Amino acid sequence: MDWEEHAAALAAEVTDPVSRWREPVAAVPRHELVPRWWERTGKQWVLRDGPSNPGAWLKAAYCDASLVTSVGGQHADHARGDEQPAGLPTSSATMPSLVVRFLRHARLAEGLDLLDLGTGAGGLAAYAARRLGSRHVTSLDVDPYLVDAAACRLARMGLHPQFFAMDALHALPGTYDRIIATVALEPGAGLKPALGALRTGGRLVTTLANTSLILTAWKTEDGGARGQIERDWAGFMKTRHGADYQPGLDELLTHARGAKGEEVTVGRYPVLDVGVWCTIG
Repeated sequence: MDWEEHAAALAAEVTDPVSRWREPVAAVPRHELVPRWWERTGKQWVLRDGPSNPGAWLKAAYCDASLVTSVGGQHADHARGDEQPAGLPTSSATMPSLVVRFLRHARLAEGLDLLDLGTGAGGLAAYAARRLGSRHVTSLDVDPYLVDAAACRLARMGLHPQFFAMDALHALPGTYDRIIATVALEPGAGLKPALGALRTGGRLVTTLANTSLILTAWKTEDGGARGQIERDWAGFMKTRHGADYQPGLDELLTHARGAKGEEVTVGRYPVLDVGVWCTIG
């Protein structure tokens, strides 16, 4: 498949002409990371299969958009064509411009060790390994399938970062100069494992759960951190402990829509569509 022209066009769209990330974006065959994905059509998720429609595959893979690869823990790679999963998105190939923005927020340089929290489809790990070298990149996800799939797909590209399947809310493997979380971390206790894995002088980049705020922080010599909220925003899926989220807000909304009561009415004002908002990252 002739993908190089498409990747070069994507790189030109999402990076500056002098950006050191232009070459990595242009060199990564993103379509290989997303052979199948879920597309929201109305209120339903529809399975898309890349190899069966190469033209649509190239268009989707090299568009600056996120592609949802798992819904409610149901991986598109394992789904039948007639399946319609329920629940919230649990994994995606994040839009390349957002990946590049987070890589830039991390202030990366040659020789620094990076931990990618939230492997997903493996795009951030692939771009980082192309620029920094595979031995300086580690990627982690709570879903073992995502880790195995990304490791195999990156290996076919000649990229061999280290991968772990584990919960990012517990102690992390090793220590790092930079940590980028492409899952939203809870303020307070949710940040502790990442800060604990940072070396002194290291930098954390994450979004805060239930917000669109991007937090960056430098690890200080006393073991604490000095951080700020950036003049930028992003939406990422929240951390979870398994293949799907614990029962929570989506079940509450479903109950609210169908529950009986003395009086059930529809409000005058629009509300946030939680399912659509959660697909941003």
